[in-house]
Amino acid sequence: MAVYSFDGNDLRLILRGSVELLEQSKEHIDSLNVFPVPDGDTGSNMYQTLTAALNEAEPLETDHIGMVAEAAARGALIGARGNSGVILSQILQGFAQTISTKETASAADFAAALDRGSQMAYRAVMNPVEGTILTVVKKSAEGAASRRSMDLLRIMAAAFKSAFTALEKTPDLLPELKEAGVVDAGGQGFVTILEGARRALKSASPAAKLPAAKPAAARANAFATSHTVTHNTTQSVMFAYCTEFILKGRDLPQETIRKNLSPLGDCLMVVGSEELLKIHIHTNHPGLVLENCLKFGTLHDFEIDNMVEQNKKTGLPNSAQVNGSKEFGVVSVGAGAGITAIMKSLGADVVVAGGQTLNPSTGELLKAAGEVPAEKIIILPNNKNIILSAAQVQALSTKEVTVIPAKNIPQGISALLTLDADDNHDSAIKKMGEALGSVRAAEITRAIRDTVYGDINIKKGDYISIIEGDLMTSGPTLAVLLADTLRLLCGEEGNEGRLITLYCGENIAREGAETLMKKIQEDFSEHEFEIQEGGQPVYDLIISLE
Repeated sequence: MAVYSFDGNDLRLILRGSVELLEQSKEHIDSLNVFPVPDGDTGSNMYQTLTAALNEAEPLETDHIGMVAEAAARGALIGARGNSGVILSQILQGFAQTISTKETASAADFAAALDRGSQMAYRAVMNPVEGTILTVVKKSAEGAASRRSMDLLRIMAAAFKSAFTALEKTPDLLPELKEAGVVDAGGQGFVTILEGARRALKSASPAAKLPAAKPAAARANAFATSHTVTHNTTQSVMFAYCTEFILKGRDLPQETIRKNLSPLGDCLMVVGSEELLKIHIHTNHPGLVLENCLKFGTLHDFEIDNMVEQNKKTGLPNSAQVNGSKEFGVVSVGAGAGITAIMKSLGADVVVAGGQTLNPSTGELLKAAGEVPAEKIIILPNNKNIILSAAQVQALSTKEVTVIPAKNIPQGISALLTLDADDNHDSAIKKMGEALGSVRAAEITRAIRDTVYGDINIKKGDYISIIEGDLMTSGPTLAVLLADTLRLLCGEEGNEGRLITLYCGENIAREGAETLMKKIQEDFSEHEFEIQEGGQPVYDLIISLE
């Protein structure tokens, strides 16, 4: 069955197929981790990002492929998780830009859109590396362009074949992949997306092209409440009601609606098409918001939350009222009750749950920034895989957003430690940025498979130590590995009198950590030690050297 053109319904069908195959494959993709540690999340991040894209495209009551593609791109941008999710969102952005004005698209349009998506993906990464998803996407676009055919299925098959060939060659481009015996996880995810899309379109029948119910996995809303813990003991809420709903109609005047609603609150978002708009606003008058929008269409799926009551339930003082603001606020990412409590005590206004295996989406970070009653926001990602998602918030937020590129929890805490009540926005950014270089970090976890990394022979179940992002040593005994890690972390000279902090993970009791610390203190008597109950998953110990 040849396919010479495809419309918005077909694009939704393709997205469903890709989401469904990603759902089946995400655990395998997660396992393609260079380090044998239980923190692989590439497949999960790509799955959740594409699910957000599908979720935004599904409700549109139009077959216009440009509108559906733009909705999918918006959903992916808001729902992007991790580096792989952000890259995927940029691919969809480029795809949508190419066909935005078209009611239907051709095979040639698909090839051009894929090429544009590849270009945008490369631009999104500060230092593009070949042998990653970027290479796989680029080769897929080249394969699609080289296939002289008007049949979309043939073009998609060519793109898939080129992508798969490029994926198989990724270990030749990145030695760490070859050492670990895996292909690039992001590349594998993109190949899976292409295969899911091709299968869905190939098996399509007239009945299959009708709008279908969302898969269970696609029901998660990209604008759903984020997993956040709000720290607000000194600040207050300017607008009491978080108001979200969908507006349906014809020729919806998006800019007019935005202008009408702007005086009624803050954190305003009006996104969608001429037939469907997703609206979010913090306001003291939700009734006025709804009445205003009823002039233009019908309201659906609306939700109004009283943020003052929510804050009271989280332990805010009774004096918190609906007024007030401050010069800047801080959003920090952290995992574990102890880590969260430490960040709150050091001045983080909102702590977004996240880290390894739990990368928050761009939308969750955006919403967290919107909840802080300040027009200037500082975000601490505290994980190298969250920095790109945080950077997307800068373009999406109506506030002035600065990302301090903290790559781990110790860097984030070190940055928070510099906060002073007298700081203005610029001085806080300067001090927090400088603080990143004042701390070194290491993590200790367990290997999930046998492997060889460099000259390190790793056995499943062994403890492994990652210092400043690089796997440095392993062994079966935690006390021995901790001592080896500290020697590498401290170095030979110039590190006397430093503070070593051990953040205990959820599987390490404080008593056990104290016993462990006593065993190693004699060998490191020139340093001070401190134990904190971090409660973080994945890593038994996070180590900070200040």
